[in-house]
Amino acid sequence: MLKKIIPPDEWLVPVTVLVGLIVGMGFYVIHLSKAEAYLSDDPVACINCHVMTTEYVTWNHSAHRNVATCNDCHVPHDNVFNKYYFKAKDGLYHASVYTLRIEPQAITMRQPSKEVVQNNCVRCHMGQVTDVKMTAWVESHQESRTSRLCWECHRDTPHGRVKSLSSVGHQVEPLPVNQQQKEFIPQWIKDQLKK
Repeated sequence: MLKKIIPPDEWLVPVTVLVGLIVGMGFYVIHLSKAEAYLSDDPVACINCHVMTTEYVTWNHSAHRNVATCNDCHVPHDNVFNKYYFKAKDGLYHASVYTLRIEPQAITMRQPSKEVVQNNCVRCHMGQVTDVKMTAWVESHQESRTSRLCWECHRDTPHGRVKSLSSVGHQVEPLPVNQQQKEFIPQWIKDQLKK
């Protein structure tokens, strides 16, 4: 049995169009999701589509705002490969949870993230963690730095205690993402405000 070979002029155009559509849709999805922002260290990237408004606003009003971005605390800094691998793995998890609309109401860190944040706390605050005066002043500070998570004692750092979308968010301060959107106030409300 001889197989009939389809000449290139019959399949080249449909295959080229199909590949072009797939590549074009891929670029459109990347543009729509603002995926390029996730390669930067800009904290605004964290509120592109996540339910991270509370974390962004509380960080924005903390002392860490002037010295650390989200990535300074939430991704490893031992090498560049590990940093972007962790970012990609964590980002794919967040994107899938958000896309499927199964994000939790209360954002909590998973175990790998806890380990990264703990290591970064110690990395940045090594002077305070190993300071002999601090060890004498804070009971068992030397022991607790390895047996407890830093935020078990330092609960307000950097996100504060208030972690509710109803108490922190767009009504407290305008987010940088929303500054590009036009304000929508119905005309009848504007008329009432003028009176």
